[in-house]
Amino acid sequence: MFDVSLDERTKELIVILDEMQTNMKSIQALAIVSVEGLPITSKLPTNFEETIVAAMTAAMLSLGDQIASTLGKGVLGKIMVEGAHGVVVTMAAGANAVLTASASNDAKLGLLFHQMTNATKNIADILDK
Repeated sequence: MFDVSLDERTKELIVILDEMQTNMKSIQALAIVSVEGLPITSKLPTNFEETIVAAMTAAMLSLGDQIASTLGKGVLGKIMVEGAHGVVVTMAAGANAVLTASASNDAKLGLLFHQMTNATKNIADILDK
């Protein structure tokens, strides 16, 4: 058995993010973040700061978990924030990470959710190596 280095994992994660952006042109930004709010890797425009996106993702996750639990909705599946210029969706990627995507308001949500569901499974597999 061999040990996979962090650099190799990061490369694999970036390939997943690249594929998502290739498959959906409406995706504007992607970030993989630890549940503690630390950046793992991302594909962000220059006007987005990775550490701020990571911290906001963790805050959303914490609040979403609390709401789902308090209102008896079970395990949190995804969080979606809709604004005038698009959506931000966060989904669990295994037990220790989340995937956050920012997309324009013309994004097909069903396709975005499908892309994210597939990506989060692959991300979890890579991070659990």
